[in-house]
Amino acid sequence: MKRRLLALVLGMVVLLPSITFANGAQEEGDDKPVVGLIMKSLANEFFMAMDEGARAYAEEDGSFKLITMGMNSETDFDTQVNAVDSLITQGVDLIVLAPADSAGMVAPVKRAIDAGVTVINFDVTLDKGALKAAGLPEEFLFVGPDNTDGAEMVGNYLGEAIGEGGKVIIIEGNPGADNAKQRKNGFMKSIETHGMELLASNTAHWEAEEANTLMTNLLTKHPDVQGVMCANDSMALGVVRALEAAGRGDVQVVGFDNIPAVKDLILNDKMLATVHMDGTEMAILAFNAGFEIIDGSRENLGWVQSPLILADKDFFK
Repeated sequence: MKRRLLALVLGMVVLLPSITFANGAQEEGDDKPVVGLIMKSLANEFFMAMDEGARAYAEEDGSFKLITMGMNSETDFDTQVNAVDSLITQGVDLIVLAPADSAGMVAPVKRAIDAGVTVINFDVTLDKGALKAAGLPEEFLFVGPDNTDGAEMVGNYLGEAIGEGGKVIIIEGNPGADNAKQRKNGFMKSIETHGMELLASNTAHWEAEEANTLMTNLLTKHPDVQGVMCANDSMALGVVRALEAAGRGDVQVVGFDNIPAVKDLILNDKMLATVHMDGTEMAILAFNAGFEIIDGSRENLGWVQSPLILADKDFFK
């Protein structure tokens, strides 16, 4: 593989506005490929764990150099655009991207591909319409879970707990992200299956504090709520805090991602369940798919599906 000389030095951490760099890049005379991993918010424990796990894997594997980047918040879209452009300038071999905006990140992806960089889309699918408009295949390779099925699975678990006619609220993710739409769709399927009543469905943009404020307000409007479906665990943490502040231990909460903080909440009956998704495993699947594309053994098309597991109290025992 063509040698790249990058501006970062291995092991050095360099901070630019809203971007975290780690395990930077190529030393003189080093032919190892360089991979840029662009995640969403590193304030989210899911991506914090992914960052740590991916860097540990790269160090142990030793066959490539890794640069990791994350956003300061889930809506810090410009940082992701700048991260892609920075990696293009540095001449990396592979970019692995979890897009904050499914349509908006297609243009930077196209710039990277035009510059000769292989790009793997993981965690959140790029928008098919935007891909087609950019001249890229609608079936651009995606590495990640079936978000609809995962949300339906945990939503069904909630439905079984509160029963037919149970009154629920959905806390949605970022409206610009396809996984937020998919998870809402999964929740809606479970609502229909179990005959639950949807009281409200609002976004908290994946953020815990926004979810806390939103849930506090929704409790005033809908004091009869029995269950809350959260599109990620960070928002579930905010919802649980709002319920605790209101003395509402009777409301069941489910989430998605299985970040470390939810284990104790589930074991102590403050959350009902979440969906276990291993971020490090997903990143490794994406790395491997990218190397196969570079080596010519795979096309950049299709879906490499990562597994999902219901994580309830029994999961953690």
